[in-house]
Amino acid sequence: MVLGQVRAPESKIPIFAPAHPDTMVFSPRDLPNLISFMRLLAVMPVVLLLLEGQFGWALLLFVIAGLSDGLDGWLAKHFHWQSRLGGILDPLADKTLLVACFLVLGALKLIPIWLVVAAVGRDLIIVGGATLYHFRVEELQAAPTWASKLNTLVQIGLVVSVIGNAGPVPLPAGFIVFLTWLCLATTLISGIQYVWVWSRKARAKGLHEDL
Repeated sequence: MVLGQVRAPESKIPIFAPAHPDTMVFSPRDLPNLISFMRLLAVMPVVLLLLEGQFGWALLLFVIAGLSDGLDGWLAKHFHWQSRLGGILDPLADKTLLVACFLVLGALKLIPIWLVVAAVGRDLIIVGGATLYHFRVEELQAAPTWASKLNTLVQIGLVVSVIGNAGPVPLPAGFIVFLTWLCLATTLISGIQYVWVWSRKARAKGLHEDL
């Protein structure tokens, strides 16, 4: 050892060891959230496949994403693995995938632009109203209405049918037209229902000014 140098004591703690090992352990309770997150990541591949005209692969990936939605919901309810993160991540992944597909299919002129505007406009009105209610009335504890559930089901059916019709599964034109108008009807009904129900609740609760 060179004179004047002081050797630092050797540490027995591994350099790359986490400070709290327990926080790094994956729990089965995280599985529904992981599935929802993977569904969110699948949005971009679906969009790219649609833009490239790979409708068969886009349809397959969309269906897998839909099945994963049912799987993570079943796991969360059956094993009581619900979490606040899951309550946000699951509907976020579903809505992001649907809106992205609507926008792309509208750009490809496979879905009428007026339907895309109606569907996206409804979502923006609901999100804006929910945000206003949360900050001006009370903490929002929202649950989908029957009309909203029906609208989501019809939107999924329309997206699957349009992608399938553009690719591997040709369908009668009348069927696509029927689903298109049904989607518009359920979009308007569910949007009006949301505005009516939550505006009544807001009037009953009253507004507060502490923004």
